[in-house]
Amino acid sequence: MKRKDYKPRLIDRQVEDFLTAMGAVVIEGPKWCGKTWTSAQHSGSEFYVGSPDGNFQNKRLAELSPEKVLEGKSPRMLDEWQEVPALWDAVRAEVDRRNAKGQFILTGSATPNRKGILHSGAGRIGRIRMRPMTLYESGASSGEVSLRELCIGEEFPTRMNEAVSLQHLAELLVRGGWPGNLQVPESSAGILAKEYITALLETDVYRVDEKTRDAHKMNLLLRSLARNESTTASLSVLKKDIGGVDGETIDDDTISAYLDVLRRLFLLDNQLPFAPAARSSIRIKQAEKRHLADPSLACALLKMTPQGLINDLNTFGFLFEGMCIRDLRVYANSFGGELYHYQDYRDNEFDAVVELPDRSWCGFEVKLGAHQIDDAAANLLRINAAIRTAGGNPASRLVVICGLSNAAYLRPDGVYVVPITMLKP
Repeated sequence: MKRKDYKPRLIDRQVEDFLTAMGAVVIEGPKWCGKTWTSAQHSGSEFYVGSPDGNFQNKRLAELSPEKVLEGKSPRMLDEWQEVPALWDAVRAEVDRRNAKGQFILTGSATPNRKGILHSGAGRIGRIRMRPMTLYESGASSGEVSLRELCIGEEFPTRMNEAVSLQHLAELLVRGGWPGNLQVPESSAGILAKEYITALLETDVYRVDEKTRDAHKMNLLLRSLARNESTTASLSVLKKDIGGVDGETIDDDTISAYLDVLRRLFLLDNQLPFAPAARSSIRIKQAEKRHLADPSLACALLKMTPQGLINDLNTFGFLFEGMCIRDLRVYANSFGGELYHYQDYRDNEFDAVVELPDRSWCGFEVKLGAHQIDDAAANLLRINAAIRTAGGNPASRLVVICGLSNAAYLRPDGVYVVPITMLKP
């Protein structure tokens, strides 16, 4: 159902590809990131499971007769299918019966328990992860530098960008990548993320599996995750942080259980660790780097306004890194790349690693200020040399992603510098 006011997303091409190869595709991700609009853009008909019309008659119909709601022009969109988990098996069976590609698009903002779902969907239903908008998708990046071209080794001349202020970057963080926030005035841009957290605590954590949880403790954990954005904080660190900052106690089992709920709601989007080569003598840490789905959520949890971020540059730096990682992940995934982080037991680390399908990779440091570029470049070169010496496969490109730089260029030492507001896939 083509919409004239639809703002194209980077996963559009992936959705099209999956519909030619699979009987159905499920688009998963945090709520309000644009799944429904994107799915409707590619669908021939739509069914909204969670619609309140007729006292939620759509949900009752799906529960009573799942196969009935599958009738309609293909691809048939089933929005928020997880409200009626039986729809999964109904779709799988219908795909087998029709023996045709591109029959259904399912959207989901939560992963239900496997109970009641009889089949994995392997070979019939493909999965696509959708994330909040990148700066390029929202129009906040000029897109003059391609991440793909940079990673595969293509050269580019020095390119100038309009100067970006600290205030503007802070506003981008607070606004976040939510499509519904694009036209909201800057003074009100933080409201959506705050309401997101409220809805999460009051409704979503219960609807995911109909279990009652302690909203206060869940909020404590979320605030700790916000304080530890872009770090490899362990469960014990989160526990100590909650006790030290909030003066409350929460046990390990509760933290683990609540983290699982947040994962199933797609609120967490951690970076996995990267190992340059199995034969390398360097011992690699296996901790994931923690990220919320969008840095605006951390801003809401920490009650950070744009001015508050400017007054706390340390927090600003971690949240800025989170925004860059969000964008790098979406850009890399759009051309078949994967995003990781690198950290060894000598505390050498790359903020981000983009691995290409041919197993070559590029190392990235993320810095808010231009005055940090020299140190970041030196760090990239030093660690890459150590990886090579230890028998690992070194990075093919080293890049500093910067916030306040007004140019993309190649340094004399071979390190590239690219403003996040100039980057595209």
